[in-house]
Amino acid sequence: MKRRILLVLLALLAVAATAIGLAWPREDFVAARSPADHAPTEANIARGAYLARAGDCMACHTARGGVPYAGGRALDTPFGRLVAPNITPEAATGIGSWTPDDFWRALHDGKSRDGRLLYPAFPYTHYTRVTRPDVDALFAYFRSLPPVRQHNAPHALRFPYNQQLTLAGWRLLYFKSGVQVADKAKDARWNRGAYLVEGLGHCAACHSARNRLGATDGTLGGGLIPTIGWYAPSLTADAEAGLGKWSEADIVRLLGTGVAPGASVTGPMAEVVMQSLQYLSRDDLGAMAVYLKSLPAPAAPDRAPAPQPPRQAMQAGGKLYGQHCAACHGERGQGKGPYPALAGNRALALAEPVNAIRAVLHGGFAPGTQGNPRPYGMPPFGHVLGDTEVATLVSYLRASWGNAAAPVSSAEVNRYRSVPLD
Repeated sequence: MKRRILLVLLALLAVAATAIGLAWPREDFVAARSPADHAPTEANIARGAYLARAGDCMACHTARGGVPYAGGRALDTPFGRLVAPNITPEAATGIGSWTPDDFWRALHDGKSRDGRLLYPAFPYTHYTRVTRPDVDALFAYFRSLPPVRQHNAPHALRFPYNQQLTLAGWRLLYFKSGVQVADKAKDARWNRGAYLVEGLGHCAACHSARNRLGATDGTLGGGLIPTIGWYAPSLTADAEAGLGKWSEADIVRLLGTGVAPGASVTGPMAEVVMQSLQYLSRDDLGAMAVYLKSLPAPAAPDRAPAPQPPRQAMQAGGKLYGQHCAACHGERGQGKGPYPALAGNRALALAEPVNAIRAVLHGGFAPGTQGNPRPYGMPPFGHVLGDTEVATLVSYLRASWGNAAAPVSSAEVNRYRSVPLD
């Protein structure tokens, strides 16, 4: 019912906006300083390649096993399926016929070359913060790629989400274009970090909660990613993945290699580190660390103590742990060598248990990076353990050695058993 009311509101907004000429908001257009900014020079192309890494553009615009940037990767959302387009410089199917201004409007205003409004699965809601010189360098890089003739697959969104008027109403509610403005009260490193985290890095696209219409709150306070079935933990709350108490050196190490003392990244974040963050300079990673450390921690929520699993369930979970986990993680969850401690592990204490469930079902590896070329990983147990056994084991882990999170059910496990890792 609430979603229907929101859809009606969007439709009314879109009709009203069209009537007064505002359905497609006025562009915050910024002209290139000179043609030299997007000229195919070696310097522009190298800079654009670096920025494309920072924005992790390949992650969406390259299908599994496909040609880089030729599109075709599908994203299943609560509103239907979206397919990333070809952004190689092929004239008919890519962006070969685009001008620098066309490219700017796409990133900054969320509009295609033909004036169509783009869906915010393409994170122009964050890329709008990127400066015109950086957008021009990106354009120079993408125009330097080998052209690939690959037609774009159509989206498959349900009505009314497939209507431009509905999208116009959404934009009136949730999108405002604007290049990031430096905070004069902060130093250059903090501002550079804010630019990378909030703009090119679009970290809030995953690490923020979304409402029923897919808009983020932008707080970096954590959120479930329904498109891939993972929870991106809060980057502000110390109980989740807040970094305020971390040293800058450890944050740089985690972002650049995927591992740091007492921590490692897996799941979707491992892909981000492998394809994007490991290629950033130490100066930029340090700037991101400075910004992330500065984020204010939220007040601790008032929560009732989590219910403990019954004694019989804890005994069964302990037996499963001894059989399958203790050899690597230690008899009391203290960790061994490269294998992390489970005692006091923030990932196990999250209110949302999906990441722990998926780790047991599907296993996982830290990314293979220049700083961590031979990552240790965890094998999958989904083919060995049934839903009830996985639920018993995860519940045991979430209630042992200082962890105090609620137990999980076999139904929750079953929900994610068939959800692909991608």
